[in-house]
Amino acid sequence: MELPGYRPVDTDTWLNDHGDVLSLHLFHLPPDLPAALDDGPALRHGLTHFTARAGGGLIEASVKRLGELPALRQILKLPLPNQPSGQAFIGSFTVPRAGCSSVVKVQAAERGMTGMREAVVMAKLGPDQYFRPHPYAPEVQGGLPFHAADHVQWDAEFPDHPLTRVRRTLDTLAAAVTVAPEFAGLPPFTGPTATNG
Repeated sequence: MELPGYRPVDTDTWLNDHGDVLSLHLFHLPPDLPAALDDGPALRHGLTHFTARAGGGLIEASVKRLGELPALRQILKLPLPNQPSGQAFIGSFTVPRAGCSSVVKVQAAERGMTGMREAVVMAKLGPDQYFRPHPYAPEVQGGLPFHAADHVQWDAEFPDHPLTRVRRTLDTLAAAVTVAPEFAGLPPFTGPTATNG
């Protein structure tokens, strides 16, 4: 896999000049997704709660085609470990099959001064319009809050922000990635079973 701006640093791992890490993973376990890919509301609701329990926040989740197969496209944010402020943004495509899954992931972290995007957007909208209930699970508690600054509409104003870079890389991946025929030929994922979810 080759993407503009990324250079290989290890097997199935690439890096760009911002320090963003792109990686490819194969998991030989049934996917731990909360619902089938064709059950969008249950899938997004479950993922929102899962991400909040892990201390993060789900920004968006949707099902897109990657090569020939449906894939879960997710963007989430997590607090930077061992840092007083700042966030890391992770974008991924998960291609689930019945007994395994393949994941391509990009991670980008805030560096230097953090929170500029959030401060500018809150100043424009005001706090009442800035913080919102999570659209996938309004009742969710914990984790990082859902807010307006994470919306794609602000990416053009902050072209070098890590969230913007993650979205840009996912868009490039969607056009560039192909799925190996032997992987595509595996039995499809139809939803969680009693043993894994």
